[in-house]
Amino acid sequence: MAFIRPFRPEDTENAKQICRATLPPSLQASPAAIRMAPYLWTLPFTHLAPRHCFVLDDGAGAAVGYVVGAPDVFALARDYPRYVADVLGSDQGRADVPPPPQWEVLEPWEVPGEEGKGKGGVNPVCLAQMAYSVRWLILDGAEGKRELVSKYRAMLHINLLDGWRGQGWGRKMIETFVESVRASGEDYGRGIQLGVAAENTKVVPFYERVGFEVYPGGEKEGGNVWMVRNL
Repeated sequence: MAFIRPFRPEDTENAKQICRATLPPSLQASPAAIRMAPYLWTLPFTHLAPRHCFVLDDGAGAAVGYVVGAPDVFALARDYPRYVADVLGSDQGRADVPPPPQWEVLEPWEVPGEEGKGKGGVNPVCLAQMAYSVRWLILDGAEGKRELVSKYRAMLHINLLDGWRGQGWGRKMIETFVESVRASGEDYGRGIQLGVAAENTKVVPFYERVGFEVYPGGEKEGGNVWMVRNL
């Protein structure tokens, strides 16, 4: 029988595959994005804040979903150089996410398409910049982003594989994360924030049912949605 348990280091490869399998279409269309995605939205948390990361175990030891995050993104930011050295600096990390030429100025999210052939795909240099710089990954961005993370210092990402959704596990995993934040003793501000990609706004009602509400400003990030939950 499936159950929720703390993340373990041996769950890392499964967590990477869950992240890749649940990407929105624009990222799924890019081999570089598929390769890099776990290094942006999964591994920083499992490496730097593992006690606040949980998996849905299928009952046979395999992770089929996860909720990862941190109670205080500013504490995470202070530790981020360790993530860059340990994970991105490993042989596998460098192969999957080559260091960008610079990360002081964030590159556009999309590369331009060929003339007359519509817009291009996701810009792998932008993704690499975000992976190597916690500023671009979490703290800064569109106008209002810094204010958001200053108020709601906790952050989460949740993903479940097909076949495990619609059974109540998402709610249970979020509540497990919420309790870990409350018990952390860290400064989580007003509560938790998360981002919903513009391609995936169908999940907004789910987050509303588990206590989140829309925070204005996300649409400035290409139509994304920012959501918060007060604790």
